[in-house]
Amino acid sequence: MKEEKKILGERRRQLILQWLKESEAPLTGAELAAKTNVSRQVIVQDISLLKARNEPIIATSQGYLYLKPAEPAKTYTRTVACFHTPEQTKEELYLLVDCGVTVKDVKIEHPVYGDLTASIMVSNRLEVDQFIAKIEATKSSYLLQLTDGTHLHTLEADSPVKLDAACRALKQAGFLIEA
Repeated sequence: MKEEKKILGERRRQLILQWLKESEAPLTGAELAAKTNVSRQVIVQDISLLKARNEPIIATSQGYLYLKPAEPAKTYTRTVACFHTPEQTKEELYLLVDCGVTVKDVKIEHPVYGDLTASIMVSNRLEVDQFIAKIEATKSSYLLQLTDGTHLHTLEADSPVKLDAACRALKQAGFLIEA
């Protein structure tokens, strides 16, 4: 029986890193030592060197794990043109958040100031209620009042299906301005 050759230095550390990245389960020092034909102590040193390079490796009671960065959530945005009265604002916002979208802002095209944008950032009915209450408590006007009801919203969702549903709801309510 031929003795397996040790995998040396940097090549071994690169393999360890690759195996940890590919593994869904923790890998023990003994497993890594057997795969590279070195002692478990050499593996412990290799892991320390990899950590010193800021590789996100943690030691657990089950073995070593590579902490994979969380995938940023994919979001989709769409700008919609709407028309309604100030009294219908709550209804419009409820329709949108009930479809699972976030209403990021409201925009109007002012004849003097040009494009005006105000952040809204509502994602559920409670946030809509808080937004409306703040408008009422401060006796503020809605931007749409400056354009007799015409305005744009930037909508955001985790799927285009939700944005489509929001557009259908706006259309059904008679709020959507279509090209």
